[in-house]
Amino acid sequence: MRVAFAIVAVIALLTQAPGHAGDAAFQQWLQSTWADAQRLGVSRATFETAVRGLEPDYALPDLAIPGRPEKVPQQPEFVQTPARYLREATFDRLAARGRQLATQYRGMLARIEREFGVPGNVVLAIWGRETDYGGYRLPHDAVRVLATQAYTGKRKDFFRNEFLHALKMLQDGVPRSAMRSSWGGAMGLTQFLPSEFYKYAVDFDRDGRADIWHSVPDALASAAKQLAGKGWRPGERWAYEVRAPKNANCTLGVPEVTMPIGRWIERGFVPAYGRELTAAERATPASLLQPEGSYGPSFLTPKNYFVLKEYNYSDLYVLFVGHLSDRIAGGKPFETPWSKNAQLRTHEVETMQKRLAALGLYRDKIDGKAGMLTRAAVGAYQKKNGLKADCWPTAAVLDHMRH
Repeated sequence: MRVAFAIVAVIALLTQAPGHAGDAAFQQWLQSTWADAQRLGVSRATFETAVRGLEPDYALPDLAIPGRPEKVPQQPEFVQTPARYLREATFDRLAARGRQLATQYRGMLARIEREFGVPGNVVLAIWGRETDYGGYRLPHDAVRVLATQAYTGKRKDFFRNEFLHALKMLQDGVPRSAMRSSWGGAMGLTQFLPSEFYKYAVDFDRDGRADIWHSVPDALASAAKQLAGKGWRPGERWAYEVRAPKNANCTLGVPEVTMPIGRWIERGFVPAYGRELTAAERATPASLLQPEGSYGPSFLTPKNYFVLKEYNYSDLYVLFVGHLSDRIAGGKPFETPWSKNAQLRTHEVETMQKRLAALGLYRDKIDGKAGMLTRAAVGAYQKKNGLKADCWPTAAVLDHMRH
């Protein structure tokens, strides 16, 4: 019977929920953060309350757990085609609601623009994209998310800092129940990480506290202050849609290649809908962005495009927010329609990036995301091998690389 009991005990250990065997190590790791938390002003009582019963959430994506297959974040910005992500029906719905909110908060939005230089339609668009104007309930407990990512995520140091600042938020009176987040730990109506909260949160309604969870003035002003802090240029647009000439060199579509918008126009890039640009606009430096390579719309992107990109490092995210801001202000749909090109899977893009890197054509991170630098490297490969240079990663190009 003793042997049978031992066997049952071993089986129980082997079949328990994932992560339980490492929970002791997790608890030890939590305690190792106490000294740093204390330096941020967190009391022992607050710390113990926050970590009591806390367990890692191993179901989160972007973790690095030995012996376990990686769960890649399925962020729509990185796995959907532009046509699917930037749907006209979605813009119609969000823009209509955004215009209502622009009327409702007209005075407050004007004050935000006067104080921070960021137009009201831009911060409304961020609010609409991040939480559907507050209608989307964030699914996770931020403290648990940040602790897990700091303990076993791919960016441990980054998330350790965010975890410590989340503890500081608790110390400063933010209720744990309010701290709901995405899988990456961002919170509130406009999605702030804890350290960003301490840099940019604003008590814009002047009630004595910065409340990015329930106060629309605080959340939108905080988003505006963050954009201003990252270099937003008042009075300038986020981007200009253009029609590219047939002989356009798609490999120029990288941030490092900039020239005044007027010079791009001289090269045959035509502003959408026949838009007439002022002398100041024509003198503004900009890069070329072609999200689908030679297919779909093209854009000239000045500084404010890249400021928005610091809010979320995805071209599709910036296109969504920027275009929604235009639509809220009464703008038209994209002039050039998005194509029906297929999107390679993440692991296929990674394979392509590794091959391009080995050939010396790609020097950025291997992340499976077909961003600007990946697309330009694909175009360089196509040119070098006598293929049609459209800067779009396809199965045919990948197959050519393999052979």
